[in-house]
Amino acid sequence: MSSKKYFETIAQDWDNMRTGFFPTSVREKAIAEMVLQPNMQVADIGAGTGFLTEGLAHLPIQVTAIDESKKMLEVMKQKFKNNTNIKYLISESENIQLADNYLDYALANMYLHHVERPAISIAEIYRTLKPGGKLIITDLDKHDFEFLVTEQNDRWMGFERSDIKRWFEEAGFTKVKIDCVNANCCADSCSTDASAEVSIFIAYGVK
Repeated sequence: MSSKKYFETIAQDWDNMRTGFFPTSVREKAIAEMVLQPNMQVADIGAGTGFLTEGLAHLPIQVTAIDESKKMLEVMKQKFKNNTNIKYLISESENIQLADNYLDYALANMYLHHVERPAISIAEIYRTLKPGGKLIITDLDKHDFEFLVTEQNDRWMGFERSDIKRWFEEAGFTKVKIDCVNANCCADSCSTDASAEVSIFIAYGVK
């Protein structure tokens, strides 16, 4: 099953599922890396049902929620139906339908381990950022919990931080830094007694 099909299938349940996976402190850590001004353009890449956008929706900025799953975005639209500063975009990770040099910030939470080619996806986000714009990613450190691949359609079993740094730099980012979020992603297998607890990193770089 593709990641897109998987998330189309679980869209209505995702908010309840996500609550057990990782805490809101992950979002707070990512947003703390931004210095926002009114009307800045900010993208939530792989937005799902709006975990990151929930922390941005009340701010005087313009948010673009991007996901390949129409059903995930439909759930999100209902949650933020009273917000006029959010627009929704169905788009693939390697071909984001935004102009060059458009965004001030791009954020992506638990996005990268679902894409086929992370390095190309990072380079595509780089294209959409203005000079001086910043990409902030929160995702999983390398792990060996195979049920996350078979049951949750993860494409990657987390990442080595050295690979993340290299992909950022190859895309053109400078001032690249990777740090701990001081939180873990937790999940239980639905078919065995296995359970996972994986540390979460935050990576960011400037165009």
